[in-house]
Amino acid sequence: MTVVASYIYRSGKRAEEVPLVQHPMEPKDGEFVWIGLTEPTVEEMDCLKAMFGLHPLAVEDALNGKQVPKVEIFGEQLFVIVKTAHLEGDKIAYGETCIFVGKHHLISVRHGSARSHKQLREQLEHSPKLLDHGPDYVLHGIIDFIVDAYLPMVEEMEDKVLELEKHVLISFLEREQIRRIFRMRRQLIKFQRVLGPMSEVVGKLTNLDLPCVDDNAKPFFRDVLDHVRRVENVVGGLREVMTSVFEASNLLEQQRQGAITRQLAAWAAILAVPTAIAGIYGMNFEHMPELKSEYGYYVVLAVIAGLCGVLYYRFRKTGWL
Repeated sequence: MTVVASYIYRSGKRAEEVPLVQHPMEPKDGEFVWIGLTEPTVEEMDCLKAMFGLHPLAVEDALNGKQVPKVEIFGEQLFVIVKTAHLEGDKIAYGETCIFVGKHHLISVRHGSARSHKQLREQLEHSPKLLDHGPDYVLHGIIDFIVDAYLPMVEEMEDKVLELEKHVLISFLEREQIRRIFRMRRQLIKFQRVLGPMSEVVGKLTNLDLPCVDDNAKPFFRDVLDHVRRVENVVGGLREVMTSVFEASNLLEQQRQGAITRQLAAWAAILAVPTAIAGIYGMNFEHMPELKSEYGYYVVLAVIAGLCGVLYYRFRKTGWL
């Protein structure tokens, strides 16, 4: 069985466990059923479909596990899909949570999520007054639980990027480090594609008149919307930091190459002096000035050394050497 928990709540307090059956279930006023599943089977979803009158298209999407975040209305029921995210090294791994919301029931179906809802269920059960308001408060709790995991994940990626930024100021980035920056940048771009639909989902729950969502619950969803937008801002800023890290590394590399080029040019200019003079006196002509001078050799060496010394001094003064 993939049913994690299945209970009926009365006046905000857990009552008895609810088995999955093949006939309709009708909780009374003041009661609602909260069922949590992970990677459910077709048979289990068929039972839930019979118990609560779930729409076939919603059931099909819940079994698929590869949908984009969205909110759909089926009669007096809501079907909400949200994306979970967690880090695996430098990669962001995604999961999916599908939520069926009715007047007296809430069913959550998890695919690939790294975090169980056990902690959330215990937390909500410690606040029976809020839980007594019904499934819409549980819906808020699940979405808030998922969105709250976004920021620590992004902050962990931010720490990794800042380490690379610190490394840039000390030494140059290696090829693998540059590849790592681009891999992380691609992950953030994909994550932004998730944050956009997530913002739309929470925005609809905040602003639209939807079945099963009470007006008193909308301020709670508005708070979740603020969290999503905050994460969007952090991700946008982190992308800019990653771009600046790469640009800084590129500029420092260009500066280093420029310094090396200037040094090579300076030494080439200095070596050109003895090369030119030696080349002239290496020509095989019989009548050349100073060939028979007693001190000509030493005079030429002195001229070469003097000219090279003057060039070295000038290049050193200008910072080329």
